[in-house]
Amino acid sequence: MGVIGVIGTVVGSVAALFVLLVIGAALLKSSSRSETTTPVAIPTYEPSESSTDEPTPDWTPTRSHSEEPTQQETSEPETTPTQPQQPRATLNTSLKNNTMYRAGSLPRLSCPAGNANIFSHSQLKALILKTGKCMDQAWGPILEKQGIQFSPPSYAIAAKRGRGACGDYPSAGSMVPYYCPRNNTIYASTSAMARGNGNARGYGQIISWHGGIISMLAHEYGHHVQNITGVMNSWWQATVDSSGQSGKLALSRRLELQATCLGGMWMRSVASSYPVTTSLRSRLFWFYGQVGDYPGWPRDHGRPANNNLWFRQGWEKSKTYQCNTWLAPASTVS
Repeated sequence: MGVIGVIGTVVGSVAALFVLLVIGAALLKSSSRSETTTPVAIPTYEPSESSTDEPTPDWTPTRSHSEEPTQQETSEPETTPTQPQQPRATLNTSLKNNTMYRAGSLPRLSCPAGNANIFSHSQLKALILKTGKCMDQAWGPILEKQGIQFSPPSYAIAAKRGRGACGDYPSAGSMVPYYCPRNNTIYASTSAMARGNGNARGYGQIISWHGGIISMLAHEYGHHVQNITGVMNSWWQATVDSSGQSGKLALSRRLELQATCLGGMWMRSVASSYPVTTSLRSRLFWFYGQVGDYPGWPRDHGRPANNNLWFRQGWEKSKTYQCNTWLAPASTVS
């Protein structure tokens, strides 16, 4: 699943659509510029009154594994019936009311990035793997707390190009990394992301600071979160059930923009240590206003203004239910 495209790029091209089809087939098999406002994805449930970390939100947009315990053994026979174990809560894997939306905020973690040069394969690869572990530490605990079984993704990072379980990386005429749910792996070419590929401009040609590329990897990690929470399976089933191409593209945009929002949440969670200064935050917001779908190409990732808007949503609202693109107005996911 490729992250968002860039100006002058073959964004959402036939190659990108091919990757989507391969990913969808794998899922089917496995399951038999800034804006003045940000969208608010209102959940259909109310946070628990007993929750201390999930207060009832105001809906005004803003600016700016352990094992189950076992019964203790005794030397005498049981004289009273044992109480049956409480069954685990059934997880909601739907698009609109997924259990993920109850997970709340990511913890603030220390994840210093250092001064990695994005044009050095070894340095950028090391940074991707390092920050990937920080993403594990951020997402794992809050998902497991909701009963979602967590496992980290794998990475395949090439200097130039390679072939992954869901296709070539990068795809012809593309610089984007992708997440493959068939084997839970994020594939990326450091050269393509930094310098571009063919006529596709690299992210490093838009923003040379490594936070731009790492935020894109956080988007790909967002796809992993969607996969292990069942969102991706539900998206694919909805795509199969959709009769028209416009409906399928609309579903793809909601999936991609949700991953962008989740990526924004993670960048916020490490902002103080990475660090993402006020100036660098502004550059990130600007960067997300430069990437997305453009006229003449399949509209499968969302227009630039909405990529900016949903990255800001993840950063500013910083709660999983605020990344519920499936409840958002159509205008925010166009």
